[in-house]
Amino acid sequence: MTLVSRRVSLFACTVALATALTSPALAVDPSRLAAADPNPNDWLTYHGTYRSYHFSPLDQINAGNVRQLKVAWMHQPGRATRGLQSMPLVADGTLYYSGSYSRVFALDGATGEVKWSYIPKLDEDLVAAQTHSPYNRGIALGMDKLYVGTVDGRVIALDMKSGKVAWETKLIDSKKLTVGFTGAPLFVKDKVIIGAQGGEWPWRGPIYGLDARTGEKKWEFFTVAGTEESKASWGGESWRTGGGGGWMPGTYDAKTNTVWWGTGNPAPLYDWSGADWKTKGPRPGDNLYTTSVIGLDPDSGKLKFYHQEIPHDAWDFDSAVGEFLLLERDGRDLAVHPNKGGFVFVYDRNDAKVANVWRLVKNINFVTDIDPKTGELKGRRDMAEGSHKNLCPAIAGGISWNTGAYSPRTGLYYKVGQEWCMDLEVVKTTPILEPMAQLNIGANFTLRDPEGDKAHGHVDARDPITGEKKWEIKFPEPPLASLLTTGGDLLFVPDSRGLLHAYNAKSGEELWSHNNGIGHVGGIISYAAGGKQYVAVMTGWGSLVGDEFVALFGGNYVNMPKDAGSLVVFALPDAR
Repeated sequence: MTLVSRRVSLFACTVALATALTSPALAVDPSRLAAADPNPNDWLTYHGTYRSYHFSPLDQINAGNVRQLKVAWMHQPGRATRGLQSMPLVADGTLYYSGSYSRVFALDGATGEVKWSYIPKLDEDLVAAQTHSPYNRGIALGMDKLYVGTVDGRVIALDMKSGKVAWETKLIDSKKLTVGFTGAPLFVKDKVIIGAQGGEWPWRGPIYGLDARTGEKKWEFFTVAGTEESKASWGGESWRTGGGGGWMPGTYDAKTNTVWWGTGNPAPLYDWSGADWKTKGPRPGDNLYTTSVIGLDPDSGKLKFYHQEIPHDAWDFDSAVGEFLLLERDGRDLAVHPNKGGFVFVYDRNDAKVANVWRLVKNINFVTDIDPKTGELKGRRDMAEGSHKNLCPAIAGGISWNTGAYSPRTGLYYKVGQEWCMDLEVVKTTPILEPMAQLNIGANFTLRDPEGDKAHGHVDARDPITGEKKWEIKFPEPPLASLLTTGGDLLFVPDSRGLLHAYNAKSGEELWSHNNGIGHVGGIISYAAGGKQYVAVMTGWGSLVGDEFVALFGGNYVNMPKDAGSLVVFALPDAR
């Protein structure tokens, strides 16, 4: 039996079996989260399970009947500024999701009936002053609580049954730092782990571990100068305003008791030191642990290992993508992690040693290549102050923060690639800390077509370890939402124009589509309630990357609303 077929047998569950597994309702405790792989009814954590496949084993909706798929119900959260960007979660037939302004809803998964809602009171003046706001990208479940971060620097725990506040912990002085939490937390054992916004903000981007029962802060790991090794990698006092952060949730590897997390870029985002970046400029040195993958002990927050994907990142090609596929091949435990620069890294899960690096996108010239054996950058294009043409990928990246999907049935990894470039002018800046911290970009830029091509996107089906491409679907504009694959051999792709597509996961043949009437920038899942399979997708438009579509692509993006979005749920009409 091959590794793939063993994995298939593990996941091969019918809806009837799934129904038995969830009756009666069980506590969402650490053991249930750790054993989530065999239970197809639920979607308990951001990436589906700790394996981060974004795969549902459910097969009631399949390649043979997907053409019958219809809208089952919808939910309107209100105030969906910049669209719905989060990933819904499901436990025991109840669907939970968050919207802009950290609003949270609990709905009957079969009917959409609202069980409860929670609208936090936020500092509206502060939210209005933030640039990366007020979207929220997800929640976590554990110990019968739901956890959500807020853009004004708090983490709030809600009772899953009632929606009542169980505890609330203030972690960030957002009035001073103008950042908070937009990404989803990760529940591990008895901890809630969440990373702050960071990147181009003049701060040190911490990741926190909280006691899930009480909200007490148990540990804090600074992604900038969190160790003496890191501090020594920053020239002078530049570490004090170094950026970093880890704003998307990573995952947990129980085999090694390690939390894998991706970190943000350093500040200023663009550096004018050119080839002298090791000794000159605003942040001389490698700038650890920005643009890195790090392994943390979930109990103590101690750093176990790391790999810096882009030393001294001068292009905003950070590692904050939270996707870590945990796979086994040829006797090795591996983690697959996409980097914003357009490359996909494969790591040994014991120590983050590089096992392979492969490129997903064609238009890359910030380096000539990355050594697949060591991860070393070759032919860096470091920039001095002044104008620069045709830097590829553009600041939006060859890969964005939303997730791909892996099917253990096909052995294929499905991922969006973005083909675009930009012209920019690198300018010298000074960190602004008073009276409030301000973004420190260091460049003005304009997205453009690659030379000899049109900007576009594509969804690839590839071997996740070698990068070998099996097939590709081209899109006139890059899809910006997450992908989903299922036990029914389907791949769902929500695109930027508003169409939700279903493809044959083996061949890439389009089988079905539905127009949701507005673009997608959020999550998609599948679950079962009452013995019936559903597909739930977030809609709404207006992300920071989506804002660039107006100038680059025009068309319907010029007038696409940025203050609307809804949860749309699909099912077969006669599947009972």
